[in-house]
Amino acid sequence: MKNERKELKLTVNGKLYTLQVKPQTLLVDVLRKELRLTGTKVGCQASSCGACTVLIDSKAVRSCSILAFQVNGREITTIEGVAEGDKLHPIQEAFINHGAIECGFCVPGRVMSIIALMNENPNPIREEIKEAMQGNLCADEGYVKYIEAVEIAVKDMQGGE
Repeated sequence: MKNERKELKLTVNGKLYTLQVKPQTLLVDVLRKELRLTGTKVGCQASSCGACTVLIDSKAVRSCSILAFQVNGREITTIEGVAEGDKLHPIQEAFINHGAIECGFCVPGRVMSIIALMNENPNPIREEIKEAMQGNLCADEGYVKYIEAVEIAVKDMQGGE
């Protein structure tokens, strides 16, 4: 039956959850509605804007385009899970400190895309940063500030070299 709920197990931000959800439920809906992790935004609902980007096993994925059951048993990180206690992730800090936040709607997805990039390449060059963020659309005009903030954060994370 389509409305029948089934057991779903996810590790989200280091915590294991066992939920009962419908098979057709999108991951973004589980995160926002079931787990109340509303930092993951719903923008276009067509996997085009990147507002819903989360990490699945450290890779950037659009959570509006994947069924929750496709990630059953896997590890998901949302924007709520990148800080360490009260200490923001260096990318978050750089965005704030360098004015790369504008209205803020696209920022969680953009941060997640950059963290995924840095999981693979801790010292990306400008072109790699641009490429990582190309799927994160923004109505504001802060693209240059986002790139500069990431470059600053990369230098800070490398010891200020």
